[in-house]
Parts: sequence; structure tokens; C-alpha cells
Amino acid sequence: MKYIDQASQFIQDNLGFKKDYIELIMLTILVLIVFWVLKWVLKIILSHLPTSDKNKFFLNRKMKLALTIISWVIVVLIWGHEFQDFITLISFVSAGATIALKEIILNFFAGIYIKAKRIIEIEDRIEIQNKKGDVIALHALGFEMLEIADGNEHQQSTGKIIHVPNSFIFTETTKNFNKAFKYIWDEIQINVDLNSDIEQTKEILYDILQKNEILKEIPKKMENEVDDVTIEYRIYYNYLEPIIYTRIEDSHVELSLRYLVHPKKIRTVQDQIYLSVLDEYKNGNIQLYKGSIK
Repeated sequence: MKYIDQASQFIQDNLGFKKDYIELIMLTILVLIVFWVLKWVLKIILSHLPTSDKNKFFLNRKMKLALTIISWVIVVLIWGHEFQDFITLISFVSAGATIALKEIILNFFAGIYIKAKRIIEIEDRIEIQNKKGDVIALHALGFEMLEIADGNEHQQSTGKIIHVPNSFIFTETTKNFNKAFKYIWDEIQINVDLNSDIEQTKEILYDILQKNEILKEIPKKMENEVDDVTIEYRIYYNYLEPIIYTRIEDSHVELSLRYLVHPKKIRTVQDQIYLSVLDEYKNGNIQLYKGSIK
């Protein structure tokens, strides 16, 4: 406090600013610096904890939020009675500030809405403004997601991080792949000759789907999830097991394999299914149409 008093006195003598306000500003800056250092130290400590990266991430977010709240409470206490003057000043400039800062204000309240309604959460896969990705961070004015390439039906990440203003939640259509359920429906098409034994081919494909290690437990898990959300959402499914639809397309038969899968495992599952189908083709059990799989 001695050094702050001396510094504020020096500034008042040389620049003419009121000493009391200088001391308050310097104390505020000191508090913010101290808590910034605390966050930095906390980050280092958490990085060395013997726990998963996911636990470190969420623990770091909670601790940073707590430290931020504490720091601003201290700032409010420091300024105390001076806030009355600020309120008077704000009353004069509020109209202009509202116009100038309307985007920031809208983003701020949209952020509150997002967290209150849990529109999106960390690790959700979403699509907004024709951009798809996994939410990796939520901030006061915006959120960030790890991008999935445009037109990439296999759900592969590009490695790019997209920053999205919170206000887009109000102005853009948002698709959330994880809001109600962890799993979504995926389909792939297997084309076979018209002369194929369709019933036998479908039995082989059903066997491939039912034996897949990733897929086989999902229908039961999905049934439990449906039960959990029916109170809040008018959602129901009559059938959750994999199903194969048949359609004659030009000079071949198109078999559409439909199954539930986690969005982040779509490409892995498709790879496993295609490899199993190729094995059956090589063994002469499936007659693929001109070797085409799409």
C-alpha cells in the first residue's frame, strides 16, 4: 500500500489526476494481475495431475470461473461507494453505449441463455451456419468448435477451430447431434446383382451389423436414453435395431443398411462394415454389382 500511495501521489502531482481514483485503479489492476497469475499457476498444477485430460479440462474451467468471480467481487468491494458516481455516468451514456456495443451485449445474454438452457455443451457435435464441428470451448461472448470439413459425410475433423458468436444461436438454425441422444441414424448402400439371392444376402449383412462390436450394444443403450428424454421431448422410436431396406435401382438391387451409431464413430463403423462385406464377396457369399459399393 505504501508504494501505491507514493505512486498515486506522484501521478496526482505531475498529471493532475485525483489521487483517490488513481489508487483505486492501481489496486484493481493489482488484483487482476494477482488472479491472472493464480490462473496461470493453477493451469500448471492441473497439467501435472494424474488424471485424464477431460477431467483436467473441466476442473480448469471450474477453477478459472471461481477465481474470476472472486476477483470481480474484490474489485466491487474496492470501488465501494464510488459506484454511485459510475451509475450516474452510465445513465448519461447508456443509450449510446447500447447502440455501439449491441453485438457484445447480445452475445453476452445469448451466452447466458446457452448455459441456462444447455442449448450446446462441451463435446457436443453441432452444425450452425452450414458449419459442422465439435464444441471445444464456451465463452462469455462466443464458443469454439473443431471443424468437420464441408460435405464430409464421414465426419472427419479438419483440425481447424471455428469461433462462433453466441448470438448466432438466435439468428441461425442449430443442429445438435447429441442434445437428446448420444447416437444418430446412419445409412450405407450396398449394391448387388439382380440375380443375387437377396434374402440370403440380407441375412449375411444383418449378421455383419449384429456382430459389430461398436454397434451391438447401442440399441439397448438407446432404449434407455429414449426413456430418459420422453418427459421433456415428444420423441419415440418403434424400432431401434439395425434394419436393411431393399430397392431396385436401374439394373441392380440397392440394399440400404440403417443403424444407430455415435457421430464420432461413423467412419470407423463404415470401414468395418465395408471390410466385412468385401470378405464375404471374396468368399463368394455376396454378389456385388460390378464391384461397386457407395
